[in-house]
Amino acid sequence: MAKYKLLKKENRMIQTSLINRLGLIAILAIFLTGCDGNQLTSPVADTDRNAEIYISDSKTDKKYEGVDSDLIKLVRRATARYHSTTQAVRAGYEGDDHCVEVPGLGGMGYHWANEDLVDPIFDPANPEALLYEPDKNGNLKLVGVEYIVINIGQDQPHFGDHPFDIDGVPPLMAQEVPHWSLHVWLYKDNPNGMLVPFNPKVSC
Repeated sequence: MAKYKLLKKENRMIQTSLINRLGLIAILAIFLTGCDGNQLTSPVADTDRNAEIYISDSKTDKKYEGVDSDLIKLVRRATARYHSTTQAVRAGYEGDDHCVEVPGLGGMGYHWANEDLVDPIFDPANPEALLYEPDKNGNLKLVGVEYIVINIGQDQPHFGDHPFDIDGVPPLMAQEVPHWSLHVWLYKDNPNGMLVPFNPKVSC
């Protein structure tokens, strides 16, 4: 719990510098509180959705060329149940009360984090955070995941052939939390790229 709270505390301290430091956008994005202060909306109801419908999306898969398709299927299969926020809570994810959106860049939505997963290990089947976007009715829809890997001197993690964002200690963050992160837009197309931190199609 302490390391998760430390990440949130440090990001609150650097939030005001976000827009003026575009080169650090990916760094500052980890567990940011929302720039517009939108409060958490109602979670979606728990349902018995068939996970298979989320494993492959022919309409958006062509956008993900260059990303390991088998890895994408693995992550989709592992996270499909989290379209239900009830299932996310049961798995240890905790709802956040701010929605991240930056004018001119796009959004990330709400970060539901599982603090027990924040460690130096990259496990594609267990992302440290789930990304939810509110729909027009205020329900939360799963749009992607975020991985957080604490840097203790190990090799930089990769998602397939794609290196994680952030190598080493960000200039605006405390020395206690060197880390890498990566956003993966599994369930909502990002026209800028599947692994780009902000998604212009996501809003609060």
